[in-house]
Amino acid sequence: MTLDPGVWGVLATPLTADGSAVDTESLARQVRHYEAIGATGLTVLGVFGEAARLTPAERLTVVETVVASGDLPLVIGVSALGLEEVCAEAANVLPAAGSRLAGLMVQVNSSDPGALSNHLNEVADRTERPLVVQDYPVISGVPIATADLVAAVRRVLSVVAVKSESSPSPPAVAELVAGLDVPIFGGLGGTCLLDELAVGAAGAMTGFSVPEGLLACVKAFRDGGFDAARDVWRDYLPLVNFEFQAGIALALRKRSLVLRGLIAHDTVRPPAATPPETMLRLLAEHLHRTPSVALPPPPEQPTPSTSPERSEGLL
Repeated sequence: MTLDPGVWGVLATPLTADGSAVDTESLARQVRHYEAIGATGLTVLGVFGEAARLTPAERLTVVETVVASGDLPLVIGVSALGLEEVCAEAANVLPAAGSRLAGLMVQVNSSDPGALSNHLNEVADRTERPLVVQDYPVISGVPIATADLVAAVRRVLSVVAVKSESSPSPPAVAELVAGLDVPIFGGLGGTCLLDELAVGAAGAMTGFSVPEGLLACVKAFRDGGFDAARDVWRDYLPLVNFEFQAGIALALRKRSLVLRGLIAHDTVRPPAATPPETMLRLLAEHLHRTPSVALPPPPEQPTPSTSPERSEGLL
């Protein structure tokens, strides 16, 4: 068994305005939206879901809410790297996932292929669940050579997919596709989606705020190849690029979801940063010009009276 190809949407975890609790109504609305647009499945408690900043009780609330709100299969992430902590995180949420679980997403925790394969096999044995291996060194702090990741995954029969987020991702995806018999999914906000598909990726597993674009690109590639997918994807790229800014990416995406009416508040938990107002205004401009998004026209920006040469600017 392996994960089905396509788009596995990574859910944001909406919070109340003061950030003190999970906004379950907004979370359910996201789930219903992904189901309505035809996502393959959902990824819960990923990096975009701020899982590392949630309490165990909040993580359980997230999984229970997602399960109750739709029927899509789920990949559920764990943030810890150590074996005992990984298993504890999994034990907290797996009963709530039940038969909906398609894979438990576990971070690469060692640069040594032998140590990594031993860790993954132990997690699989103790949880009795299929695994999705996530290689995201910027978040985990653990880099691994792609050849070593291939060697490690080959020794773990429970792996059903790999999520590759090691930059530059297209060469890594190409090597993983050539060396493994499980599907490889890209992430990184969709910034390299077209090139990842071109080298064999099975689809996307990321939290871009307009997942309709991910779906359109993957379908176009499947039906018409690179040129067709490129024609579709280029209209989404300005927003993809804008959202994936270091330090403020999470807050930008949450604001996008607010503007789309999918969540009520764009609250993030520290250490995530809040973007300056200039960036939020520009985000609205990008979103307004993105296909698949129906928004009212943004308000006109005042023309600076002292700087005629800047009269066409948005900021």
